[in-house]
Amino acid sequence: MANETPTEKLRNVLAGTARALANDAEIELSFTADAPGQIGKQIKVPMPGRTLPPEQVAEVRGFADSFALRSRLHDSGLHLKGSPREAVARAVFDAVETARVEALGSRGYAGIADNLEHALDVRLRSDPISRARSREEVPLSTAIGLMVRERLTGRAAPAAAAPGLALISDWIEDRAGADLDALAMAIDDQATFAQFASKMLEDLQLTEGEMLPDDSDEGGGEDEGTEEQEQDGDEQGESESDSGEGEVEARGEQRESEGEEGEGEREQEEGFDDADGESGDDGEEGMMPVRPNRPWSDLPPQFEYRAFTTKFDEVIAATDLCDSEELERLRSYLDQQMTHLQGAVTKLANRLQRRLMAQQNRSWDFDQEEGLLDAARLARVVVNPMQSLSYKVERDTEFKDTVVTLLIDNSGSMRGRPISIAAISADILARTLERVGVKTEVLGFTTRAWKGGQSREAWLADGRPPQPGRLNDLRHIVYKQADEPWRRAKKSLGLMMREGLLKENIDGEALLWAHGRLIARPEDRKVMMVISDGAPVDDSTLSVNSGAYLERHLRQVIGWIEQRSPVKLVAIGIGHDVTRYYQKAVTIMDAEQLAGTMIEQLASLFDDE
Repeated sequence: MANETPTEKLRNVLAGTARALANDAEIELSFTADAPGQIGKQIKVPMPGRTLPPEQVAEVRGFADSFALRSRLHDSGLHLKGSPREAVARAVFDAVETARVEALGSRGYAGIADNLEHALDVRLRSDPISRARSREEVPLSTAIGLMVRERLTGRAAPAAAAPGLALISDWIEDRAGADLDALAMAIDDQATFAQFASKMLEDLQLTEGEMLPDDSDEGGGEDEGTEEQEQDGDEQGESESDSGEGEVEARGEQRESEGEEGEGEREQEEGFDDADGESGDDGEEGMMPVRPNRPWSDLPPQFEYRAFTTKFDEVIAATDLCDSEELERLRSYLDQQMTHLQGAVTKLANRLQRRLMAQQNRSWDFDQEEGLLDAARLARVVVNPMQSLSYKVERDTEFKDTVVTLLIDNSGSMRGRPISIAAISADILARTLERVGVKTEVLGFTTRAWKGGQSREAWLADGRPPQPGRLNDLRHIVYKQADEPWRRAKKSLGLMMREGLLKENIDGEALLWAHGRLIARPEDRKVMMVISDGAPVDDSTLSVNSGAYLERHLRQVIGWIEQRSPVKLVAIGIGHDVTRYYQKAVTIMDAEQLAGTMIEQLASLFDDE
């Protein structure tokens, strides 16, 4: 069109190129001010400046080419079938496959190769490898991805990543150099390539739950005694999988504790938490509860949690995170997601309403001397007008005034269908409870940035003191206040659909924040419902503290709430067994089950009364 702006022309050209590369006419491309990504056939790339600087245009082309090539050359089902359970191993597996797709797609096309390199440079700017000073700070998935890329394309790692890569490349070459060479021979066959990648993970001892060697023995830096060190050994596999950073510690103590306890803890505990946040490969991981329950006695009693700084944390209303026009658009998108669920919404709402209203039914005391005339005793009155005990009196209802807090995990692993269903469920719950006079508060928790944000920058500027504690900027979001009517807050719930909002999750502090708001309420009955899809994950924090740092704090907080607080706590895990944390919890394998599960769990709490 003649009146198109230069930016619109660029978008149309990129969309056409993406369709050609993907060999799919249904591919759609748009610009975003948030993180680039791909959901189905929707590609979102960074918004360039109005003057279209060449560097930014090349970066945008790189992201568009990468997503388009993945649509054409990558089989998600095949990838999921071969993907390991351990999160560190899975992050490496994903990075290796990304290197294969981009190397294969750019073969013979120098322009595509240059575009992909620009996009890689942008990704590495926020990656810990670009500022790593020791081996344990190097994310293994990034390092191996860069080494595989060099094997497949002959292109060396970008200068920003070279120093960090040099810290660990010799170790990788010693153990898996032959596997890296074999990968180059199978670039055209994804199935064979995946087999070689699995062999590489075995040689690196990632799929056996083994750790990398640590040059510094700082992993067990907290002086917690022999029992706590054994706990560190037991849970280090979890921490490594959650952080996605590949911390490097030995597991000799774990084997000793396994021999003593004999409780079947030999099975690995690494889970399916989507913790990398940098590859853009969201939505492919399966959702399976692979973490077994652990005894509460595992929690070291003297464990202390702290934040390096709280200066950059924020509690913010959803309306302050984007303008009114965008909230309207996001709410419209959420309404579109709900159109096919209207029948189910009505059934669920009616079911909960019946359960709650049943507890508010009137009850009467009969045969009273005074009160309302009892219709069933009319015959007695007619026969003898002076007959006493012909009245009834209504009893006071024992239904308690109630408030419900819905705390939703807004981490990156909730992207796509899980967060959509969570938002829909929050909407259903708020509307339904409002109809029966129960106040509802909807809260969310995430971080302001990937990889630490301003807190990490402050830590770096402070000389990297050891064991700094929580090292990211918290973002706690108020979608709906308890006293706010649903009609006024309905737009805010659409914010969960916003690209780039979902980052990392620090659950323990989020529970304390939500609990503090709830405990200050005047209602008699207080209920907190947590919706999450895994353990707490923050790469920046877990890369510089003991591996189970965030999880231990979460266990402490949950134990305190469940044992000492009047707040009733229930959790719903999407694809993960959250019963290992919460005493009253349920796990669902399909996000579609969330709304019905919420209704049943909430109704059961009222029935318990």
